[in-house]
Amino acid sequence: MSDILNMGAGTQMIVAFFVLMALRVPVAFALGLSAMYAMWQIGFGFELAGDLIATGIAKYALLAIPFFILAGTLMGTLGIAERMIRFFRILIGNLPGGMGVVGTVVCLFWGAVSGSGPASVAAIGPMIIKGMEEDGYPRAAAAALVCTGAAFSIVIPPSIGLVIYGVIAETSISALFIAAIIPGLFMGMLMLVVLPFIKSTNREGLDKLSPAPPSNGYWRDLGRSFRESFWGLMTPVVILGGIYSGIFTPTEAALVATVYAIAVGAFAYRTLTIRALYDALTEAASSSAVVMLVVAYASLFGWVVTVEDLVGQYSGQLLGLSDNGGVILMVIMLILLIAGMFMDPVTVMFISLPIFMPVVRELGWDPVWFGVLVMVNLAIGLITPPVGINLYVAANITRQPLERIARAALPFLAISVIGLAIVAAVPALSLFLPEVLK
Repeated sequence: MSDILNMGAGTQMIVAFFVLMALRVPVAFALGLSAMYAMWQIGFGFELAGDLIATGIAKYALLAIPFFILAGTLMGTLGIAERMIRFFRILIGNLPGGMGVVGTVVCLFWGAVSGSGPASVAAIGPMIIKGMEEDGYPRAAAAALVCTGAAFSIVIPPSIGLVIYGVIAETSISALFIAAIIPGLFMGMLMLVVLPFIKSTNREGLDKLSPAPPSNGYWRDLGRSFRESFWGLMTPVVILGGIYSGIFTPTEAALVATVYAIAVGAFAYRTLTIRALYDALTEAASSSAVVMLVVAYASLFGWVVTVEDLVGQYSGQLLGLSDNGGVILMVIMLILLIAGMFMDPVTVMFISLPIFMPVVRELGWDPVWFGVLVMVNLAIGLITPPVGINLYVAANITRQPLERIARAALPFLAISVIGLAIVAAVPALSLFLPEVLK
């Protein structure tokens, strides 16, 4: 105990944070309480806390977070997601893997709409899991696939995680969005490798895992489904096309996505009602508040880190580990993977990036490539126990034990780690498009 008290206020803050986390104090309050304890130790009055919190959240780019969450929620509430799933089910349903392939593609597509892993599981999970069960997949395996696919929503743009990384690292959010496209799709496609190893629960399901020729009515059904889902399928085109063409910024794109979802629900599908809008606003406000509360209290945490020069101390120690940049990169990735097992991505970034970014600059790494690598690391954390937020959401909507879904997710976890190593070893996967589109 005396050893801890002899540490600096910043180090005591970090110890206090992990103690509070072990006591199951909510992450936001663990950040705030440990930071205010450190401020008291340093001798600053608590009246400074209000100004620091206001400064921390008063960033224009952070407006993208609530609006992207609202856009994704509206798409689920207004039936847009259901129409898209129906289209992909008809389009891909005859391929080997059946609804497993459909579920993977829909999760990747939804990542270009939602930008939030847990929100994606909640929005499209019930429909995909039900379809996969009907196709012969075990319920836990179907839930594991949705958890993994939805996790990569924080990699595939527009991504809330990339927005936060861009703010903390002072890196172009548009460049991050462009760089994440190929790695995000690559990580998602690796999931298809796992499908043949998932056991089906009945003979009929096994039969459906083989390709079947399209029926006579296939093209008719596909055409009808495409017409019904057209406006929903256009969502990523509107959002990403507007960003990459320079019509609007990523922050403005979040508002455009929200208005577009409302317009589609009101005029194209006529599913927008006062009740549906209220439910979507309530759910989005709740989800946004959780994220923004972490951002707010993380600003206090970050202030103490700066005042106590923890960045200089810990980044210096990290650089002193080895003269080999590859070794340092492996250590950073291991830290992120372990941190992601216990904390949500937003918290991990606010705690770790101030320490890692000086190392990135010192070693001459591209911050855009590093940002994509951070997102892939943290996406894996969303499906890794003991926290694994996506696993908890899936357990809640499927009424399956968390342990069963976690076991079913192990093959996806293994292939994701392999994918992470490839993204780290081949920077061109991340930097090719930004170079081409300069």
